[in-house]
Formats: sequence, C-alpha cells, structure tokens
Amino acid sequence: MTSPATDPRAARSREAILAAALDLLAREGPGAITHQRVAQQAGVGRATIYRHWADPEDLLRDVLYTAKLPFFATPALPLRPWLHTELRQLADELALPAVASLAIALMEQTRSGGAGASPHRHVTAITERLAAAFALAAAAGELDTAPDPALAAAHLIGPLLYRTTLQAAAVPDRLLTAVIDAVAPWRQPGLAPAPGATAQAG
Repeated sequence: MTSPATDPRAARSREAILAAALDLLAREGPGAITHQRVAQQAGVGRATIYRHWADPEDLLRDVLYTAKLPFFATPALPLRPWLHTELRQLADELALPAVASLAIALMEQTRSGGAGASPHRHVTAITERLAAAFALAAAAGELDTAPDPALAAAHLIGPLLYRTTLQAAAVPDRLLTAVIDAVAPWRQPGLAPAPGATAQAG
C-alpha cells in the first residue's frame, strides 16, 4: 500500500494546493487563505486540504515557507553598489501588490507568535546573507568593521517596508543611498582610515 508521503497523487494535490494558496495570497492577501477558497482555486475538495492542513494558519505558513527569496544571495565587490542594486530590486518588488501581500503575511505570522516567536526562515536567510556580504567587504578593506547583520537588515529593509506598505509610495534612490551610507563604517576604495579616526554612522 502506498503511504501518503510517497503517493504521487497526494504529492500532486499538495503542490496544486500550495500553488493555489500562493496565488490567492498574492492577489488578495492572507485573509483569502481559507479551506473553501483554496479548494475552489486548486480544484480539489475541502477534505483534501484538511488532510494536509487542519488549520489555515498551517497552510499559510507552508505557503510562505515555499516562496522563493532571490535577494542578497550573491554578494559582489565593491559592496555599496551591489547593496544599492539589491535594495532597488527589493523596493521595486515591494511596490507590487503580490510581494507586499507576502511581506505583510510574514509580519502578521511573526507577530501572532508573540515576543518569543522565532524569525521566519526568510528573515534568517537575509540576515545570514548580509552577514556574508559584510564580512566579504570587511576582508576586502571596504569596511573598517562589519556591522551586526540583524541590526543592519532592520536598518536597510525597514525603511523600504515603511515607504512601500505604510506610505504606499515609491522608494527614491536617495533613500537607498542614505540607508546604505548609514549602516556601516565605509571606506573610500583604496584609502586607509586616518590614525585615530572613527567612522560616523548616520
């Protein structure tokens, strides 16, 4: 007898349900992730969804888990223009309703877990990717010291979320430049810091 874990029909229905839920999330937001709506979108019975996810919150969590995260994956030197390019792409994506819905769903899911909630894997991945990027820049002499990656991620991405989701406005390049300049003690290429000098953040 084929177990649910290895049954190809069960795997196909699971994939169809996740795809339908992701589409609903992108178009209508987290409130659309109900057993009835997802069943209609996926063309399956509600009982099929209940077998995989008894609670819509579990389905939403898995949808967010499967969503891809393309940002900050491959750092390049010099780091400042690379960061600007990555943040420009992120800001432009956040301006799209589908991506904004994903970001809001991530925030709601984390908030519902309370103060002790663990960061979503996307947040953890961004922090780890930025840590690697800053370490690369510090080793190359572009930074005096690498900043704390969790604080740096908040400093870089927080203003973009505020601008796109709360102010419903485009992110200007001058805002990207400002947050990048303030996040770390940057050096000019090829220049060593002056003796006893301290970098100014902000």
